[in-house]
Amino acid sequence: MLEYLSDTYHKTSAMFRLLVIPISMLLAGIGWWKQASKDSIYNNVVVCHPLQDDMTAFAGDPGFQSLHPSPLPISANNLGTAITYPTADGTTAGAYLIKAKKPGSKWLFVFQEWWGLNDHIRQEADRYYQDLEESVNVLAIDMYDGKVTTDPKIAGQYMQGTNPERLETIVKGAYSYAGPQAKVANLGWCFGGSWSLRSAIIGGKQNIGSVIFYGMPVKDVEQLKKLQSDVLGLFANEQYISKEIIEQFAVDMKAAGKKLDYKIFDAVHGFANPSNPRYDAEKTRQAYAMALGYLKKRL
Repeated sequence: MLEYLSDTYHKTSAMFRLLVIPISMLLAGIGWWKQASKDSIYNNVVVCHPLQDDMTAFAGDPGFQSLHPSPLPISANNLGTAITYPTADGTTAGAYLIKAKKPGSKWLFVFQEWWGLNDHIRQEADRYYQDLEESVNVLAIDMYDGKVTTDPKIAGQYMQGTNPERLETIVKGAYSYAGPQAKVANLGWCFGGSWSLRSAIIGGKQNIGSVIFYGMPVKDVEQLKKLQSDVLGLFANEQYISKEIIEQFAVDMKAAGKKLDYKIFDAVHGFANPSNPRYDAEKTRQAYAMALGYLKKRL
């Protein structure tokens, strides 16, 4: 009898183990799948707020970062001065201002690349100021509240960490600083290219133009309908802000009843930045001539 019970016990234990092990594995698998799904969600969300443009979505992509080699040192003429102006959230924003020789209502807002408001952007502000015959107030706006870097990874973090509400507040503060009678054209590169277009939308009737150097376009047709000007797009041959995206932008602008002139240069993203080791002088000459001609007609 004892032998029978012992045998029955061992058989039951074996059957129990056969059942428990697969069930445990199944439960563990379910737990892993839930965690993996959760991790996947968090890994794919690169910012903790709604994206203000799709550029923030790939700012952390090593491939996109590789398009931005650390900029070489560059010196600006420093024709302007650093200023601050009040913003509606109770703080201040910074900028680099070059005043027109004669007081006037014409303004050019210059928007930085993802590095921040560095010497390259100040140099570009100086250059446009001089080539616009010193007749336009040029304001290079600090969209990072003082943060500047030469490290692509950190630049990606800065861009991902921007707050859309704060960025819009900075731009609105710039319009207030320029004054209600100001007529504003916008110009920017990369991250700043996107904000050149967004500033044009924000500016309403005060906006008279927008130049986008390889920045992600606004994709919302209803937002594009708010534009009070045409747009000039100067893009690069690249996979992120691709030909398909640019062509769709042209379709969206037409649907919004707005005019877009654009050119896709056979050059890399960032080709017009002389501090970029991949700088293309000839393509930059062509693009700059287009941008300057566009701005002269409006300013």
